[in-house]
Amino acid sequence: MGLVIGLTGGIGSGKSAVADEFARLGATVVDTDAIAHELTGPGGAAIPEVTRQFGNAFVDAAGAMNRERMRDLVFSDPDEKKRLEALLHPMIRAESARRIASAAGPYALHVVPLLIESPGYRERVGRVLVVDCPEELQVTRVRQRSGLSEEAIRRIIASQIPRGKRLAAADDVIDNSGLISAMQQRVQQLHETYLRLAAA
Repeated sequence: MGLVIGLTGGIGSGKSAVADEFARLGATVVDTDAIAHELTGPGGAAIPEVTRQFGNAFVDAAGAMNRERMRDLVFSDPDEKKRLEALLHPMIRAESARRIASAAGPYALHVVPLLIESPGYRERVGRVLVVDCPEELQVTRVRQRSGLSEEAIRRIIASQIPRGKRLAAADDVIDNSGLISAMQQRVQQLHETYLRLAAA
């Protein structure tokens, strides 16, 4: 695969909406969160190991990882978070590498929430695109879609790299705090830039 753009941003910044827009324009989107959901969904490749390491209580009746229970555990105990990451991250990395290698679009958009914090992923991408919005808007969006408490959301935000550091690492930024049409216009501009870079 030629050009790989790393897309990142804090929780609730609108990464998925931006990625969907790039996909609509023809980019190949490889999303680590989507891969994680597949691996931990009903009958997913990670489920036997989740059951072995964490117990049956962390797998629901459908055969998927019990996300709510796991989230409560890993956000209250850093060691458990490390244990889950050690299980899932190598599987996610391997699958995302496979999908990038077989990407059919003019360039690949690699969606990685913890891109800046993860050297292995950072080395894979030619440019970093950050989707950004103010923290208050992040909290509002996540509350609307997830039903998590404000305290829980702010804990997740605090566990991610600070906004300023993320922006400092960016080659390109999409301010996603306004109208959807403004975001779409900015995606169109960047898509044209990436097509030129991919052709070069």
